[in-house]
Amino acid sequence: MCGRYIEVQKVETIEKRFNVQAPPGLDYHRSYNISPGKMAPVITNEKPDQLQMYRFGLTPFWSKKPMYLFNARAEGDKNKENDPQYTGSKEIFRKPAFRKPLRSQRCLVVADAFIEGTTGEGLNRPFVIYLKHHQRPFAFAGIWDRWEDTAKEQVVDAFSIITTVANGLIRKLPHHRSPVILPREAERTWLSDQTPLNEILDLLKPYPAEHMNAYPIGRKIKSPKVDGRELIEPTGERLDPESDFQVRKDLHLRGMGNPRKK
Repeated sequence: MCGRYIEVQKVETIEKRFNVQAPPGLDYHRSYNISPGKMAPVITNEKPDQLQMYRFGLTPFWSKKPMYLFNARAEGDKNKENDPQYTGSKEIFRKPAFRKPLRSQRCLVVADAFIEGTTGEGLNRPFVIYLKHHQRPFAFAGIWDRWEDTAKEQVVDAFSIITTVANGLIRKLPHHRSPVILPREAERTWLSDQTPLNEILDLLKPYPAEHMNAYPIGRKIKSPKVDGRELIEPTGERLDPESDFQVRKDLHLRGMGNPRKK
């Protein structure tokens, strides 16, 4: 699953990367520890040219009470064993909470990297997982919904990140699930209302492991109340060797160091 991730780019960087505009007064906060319940930047099919802030953790429009569905399995009820070789049907569209959003309410979830724990120890043994070659920010495949909180008399726009089986890198942690990261050329296809459902489902696959890397960090990231660059300081070696110069430049000079709010 993907319950924690990082987004610390400047608004201008996100605007340029995704060819969108942030509306005046957007309450954008950079974070090294985005967790369910927090507001985070997305680009929706409803407003594909605009950067918006939605809550991480979807509540279906029909729900009588708030929910925080932060992940949505691509396979639905299939592949309960999380077999990494699974190539069967993707039945997320059969799940009541995700049926409508998958067809008509998709979004790009803007991220720099994500946090994953091991299958056995969870966030007691966390890793930062990122894309190589300075590919940041990138986009998770997301779905969103709009829920009316009658008790508080407010409307809540929120999203879930779609997950799939783990690729070779994530299995090294080891972990059994991975968020769906969209190739750059597929982002507008994902957002388009004209894309057939079968093409949408074809995009729900693991990102190539050779384009990703990971390194261990401290367990302070477990608390959703803490934030700051110190949370992602390495406590060990990367899973795949890279030069120190590359990593320093990638993680510190290009968006993961000394953030300031716009």
